[in-house]
Amino acid sequence: QQGLKQVSDSGAIEAMVQEVIDNSEAQVLQYRAAEPDKRKKLLGYFVGQVMKVSKGQANPGEVNRILAEKLK
Repeated sequence: QQGLKQVSDSGAIEAMVQEVIDNSEAQVLQYRAAEPDKRKKLLGYFVGQVMKVSKGQANPGEVNRILAEKLK
């Protein structure tokens, strides 16, 4: 059971999200230029990158919420 703890601390998740955004400039521009129906697929890319950074421990709901807010 060790190592399966989910990270729900919004401050920690926000830092991970910001790191991914800072390292994904081309994808951020692509996301912002995309039609709303294509944004969902692109959002999946960012969620995947945050999950990779967090080693799968970030709360996906919180990741989605913070990403949507930061990518406006």
